[in-house]
Amino acid sequence: MILTMGMREMELGGRFLGELRDANALLGDMQALRLRMQEDGYLLLRKLHDPAAIKAARRVILQNLNQNGQIDRNRSLDDAMIAPNARGSFLGGAKAVTHAGEFLSVVEAPQLMHFFSDFFGPPALTYDYKWLRCVGHGDFTGAHYDIVYMGRGTQNLYTLWTPLGDVSYEKGPLAILYGSQHFDRIKETYGKMDVDRDHVTGSFSNDPVEMTERYGGRWLTTEFEMGDALIFGMYTMHGSLNNTTHQFRISCDTRYQRADEPVDERWVGEKPIAHYAWMQGDTVPMEEARKRWGV
Repeated sequence: MILTMGMREMELGGRFLGELRDANALLGDMQALRLRMQEDGYLLLRKLHDPAAIKAARRVILQNLNQNGQIDRNRSLDDAMIAPNARGSFLGGAKAVTHAGEFLSVVEAPQLMHFFSDFFGPPALTYDYKWLRCVGHGDFTGAHYDIVYMGRGTQNLYTLWTPLGDVSYEKGPLAILYGSQHFDRIKETYGKMDVDRDHVTGSFSNDPVEMTERYGGRWLTTEFEMGDALIFGMYTMHGSLNNTTHQFRISCDTRYQRADEPVDERWVGEKPIAHYAWMQGDTVPMEEARKRWGV
């Protein structure tokens, strides 16, 4: 099977692209989950969320998209078909959606917060800001570390990627670059960047083949069903396959950390300030920054 990531086509099962492995057999053994996270850089957990809660949150999002004229009204709302000339949407600041009860019942569910508290040891907190995306036809996310966007607090911070609906290979699921948490030279350069402070474009590369040929590792992905989730750390390089369908791929990134460790002030509070300088004014292209860093 040939899949597209950025401008590259890669064969699933070939040199550059393989399958994520799930960690469900380890549930109930937090030490084993911590060790798996250290080893793989991610945890794929099937049915971590209640599928019924995902379905309810998805409905709220689809209704919002429909009100904004982004859904093809000749098709069922649940199909999430993209209206002619409509594009993808980032709804991170749309609190009417991201703080709706149905949505919070997924990403701040008591059982989810208990999971992260058990994973950390001390109680966990989650950022108030939620990164909700409705990915359009042809769209993808370039390879990046999350630390460059939220590195002002603890580095013991984890991203939870939650697809709000089934995600086939064609819809552009997330992909992890296995072993990238050990790319020390990238961590010491790109990994110390702050997009608001340094005014550098965020994605490290849009070429997944270049990443593996130059630094090693292998891209891993999978198909997701409603309720599945992927957890990874701040130094796990990741991106997404292209959405080659005409349906929105709806997903959300939420962040979790120990409540007793420093928090990045941009993402918490009643009105998080979010990115205040990134992509404003003169911005350094990543190609130029990588030359300067020698990576």
